Amino acid sequence: TKGSPGKVQSITCFSSENHFVDKHRVELIQRVSNVGPVLDELLNKNVIQQESYDRIRALPTSQEKIRELYNGPLKAGSSSKDVFYKVLQTHERRLVNDLC
Repeated sequence: TKGSPGKVQSITCFSSENHFVDKHRVELIQRVSNVGPVLDELLNKNVIQQESYDRIRALPTSQEKIRELYNGPLKAGSSSKDVFYKVLQTHERRLVNDLC
């Protein structure tokens, strides 16, 4: 569906069983490519700390970076996953739309 011109349409595709971030773990690890801005926002929103940010940024591939997010900050609970999902909507909108 198309929203009003000039407005960013927010897509929500949560199910009661699984959070979007959990349900699409494999696809997100493989397909998120714009990792730098995602990490920047997660740091800015206090989902990750500077030490984790630096460690993750130093990893050689985007897959390893996203995998490390899953192994650390995204294990913290649904609030971290909610922020990650919103950040993905901003920086990986096409991917999120494709997975919904």
